[in-house]
Amino acid sequence: MDFTLNNGNISLCCKGCGRQDKQLNTYDWLADIPGNAEETELVEVQFKNTRKGYYRNSNHLPLEKGDIVAVEASPGHDIGVVTLTGRLVPLQMRKANLKSETDIKRVYRKAKPVDMEKYEEAKSREHSTMIHSRQIAKNLNLNMKIGDVEYQGDCNKAIFYYIADDRVDFRQLIKVLADVFKVRIEMKQIGARQEAGRIGGIGPCGRELCCATWMTSFVSVSTSAARLQDISLNPQKLAGQCAKLKCCLNYEANSYIEAQKRLPSKEIVLETKEASYYFIKADILNNMVSYATEKNASSNLTTISGKRAFEIIGMNKRGIKPESLTESSREAESRKSVDLVEQESLTRFDKNKKSRQNAESSRNKKKKKAKQAAKKTENGQVQTATAVPDEKNQTKQQAKQQQPNKPSNNGRNKKDNRNKGETRNNKPENGGNDKADNTPQQTQQDIQ
Repeated sequence: MDFTLNNGNISLCCKGCGRQDKQLNTYDWLADIPGNAEETELVEVQFKNTRKGYYRNSNHLPLEKGDIVAVEASPGHDIGVVTLTGRLVPLQMRKANLKSETDIKRVYRKAKPVDMEKYEEAKSREHSTMIHSRQIAKNLNLNMKIGDVEYQGDCNKAIFYYIADDRVDFRQLIKVLADVFKVRIEMKQIGARQEAGRIGGIGPCGRELCCATWMTSFVSVSTSAARLQDISLNPQKLAGQCAKLKCCLNYEANSYIEAQKRLPSKEIVLETKEASYYFIKADILNNMVSYATEKNASSNLTTISGKRAFEIIGMNKRGIKPESLTESSREAESRKSVDLVEQESLTRFDKNKKSRQNAESSRNKKKKKAKQAAKKTENGQVQTATAVPDEKNQTKQQAKQQQPNKPSNNGRNKKDNRNKGETRNNKPENGGNDKADNTPQQTQQDIQ
């Protein structure tokens, strides 16, 4: 199958891809090169339990990755899957430390339906054989655990994978197993990590176990890797599903070693005019060191950068003691990192929700006010602001009303005075305007 790109000139071949459920799967990145399979007769064949072998295609069969083939075995033949062809096979053999090519066996043929039927029959016997062999080992009082059984493709041989802490004498076990199952017996010891990779599972990180997906070689893990990373030596947290130290402790050990070179030694004491400071803890990746005025207690705990610690050490060597352990406030503020994207904030998504909620609430309030104003205008409840006469206007009106000789119409004055009196009586009660309410009555009596 070929995948053509947009420009139409380059094609990507998926022949080099394989099933990713096996940790020993190899990607053949030279599969799309013409004539790659004819470069060498060697092919890589994979069997059950990540067992691999290298065979010679002496019959020049057109083999591709994923083909099921029958290969030479001792005795008989075995059934496996081709995982690699072409130029990468010698490189993989060199990686596996297979130097001599004289012991390389050959590929017989592509598997026939008869071969596949016999292979499926042998595969169906594996689980029952494992359970029975465990009971036999228990009856012989052997301190071992049989983890898996693998039958050869022609059912002439069976490989028993076992786990044991100490050396086990299983000569009697082999005799009993050969008499019971009527096959040739081969015993292979595997470690606890290989057993966990064979079973599989999900690690505490939430992902599938590394030993069950991609790890091919297992390096010993020591507690020094945990000490380098300042991890508490808690066996329950450091141990994996195999009851050994987690393989991932070695992943970042080199990075921590390089980061520790940028930090001062734990035994150096920093001298200042205030007091002497002792090392308490360090944030290795952030290059920050914490000091305290006492060795075994975190009193007056102060955290500074590794660069500042080296500066104080250099000053102490010259006989100079700084005033304080920390830098000036301006420099500290300028060097303080700011999270512009706010990736570390747990509530960074809540701010938009709050702003939207506030905007919606303000809109709803405005709509309510507009509706209330419209209802008031319809019902005639909106009252214009009544003009309350000021004290100056009241004195002017009183002076005009107290002039008897001014030519005016008595009827109009009476109506005006009545209206003025009504408006003043309708005015809200105020202690200072009582006199102004009584003046219209007096003026009417004088005019009469």
